[in-house]
Amino acid sequence: MRKHLRIEELGDLLDLPLLAVLATYRRDGSVLLSPVWHEWQAGGFHVATNGDGVKVSHLRRDPRASIVVCEQSPPYRGVELRANAQLQTAGAATVARRIAIRYLGEAEGAAQAERLADDVVIRLEPGELRAWDFSDEY
Repeated sequence: MRKHLRIEELGDLLDLPLLAVLATYRRDGSVLLSPVWHEWQAGGFHVATNGDGVKVSHLRRDPRASIVVCEQSPPYRGVELRANAQLQTAGAATVARRIAIRYLGEAEGAAQAERLADDVVIRLEPGELRAWDFSDEY
């Protein structure tokens, strides 16, 4: 297993439309794991969501969050980022549309973004980054 990789060493992993898992903290300290669409942009992750949702509620109270993206087949590349999330509203609709198109294609993604009307972007920038792959084993 190759460890301590830089994002650049993961090749196209973060360009692929893989689901990520976002971890936020409930009031009682337990973790909520949410499957999310994402994009890697300007050295961090963006996740679009609704400002009235539970993820945003958690992050307003406790900004700590983690996100994991990994492949489901060899070489099992992956990345985990732990950071304090920033909640951004400026440009959120544009980011949400871009992310939806990334996963669903132009027409369906644009329509889905309109239906969801996400108005907050969760921004995670490297705090603690862990990246790996198993390419030396396959």
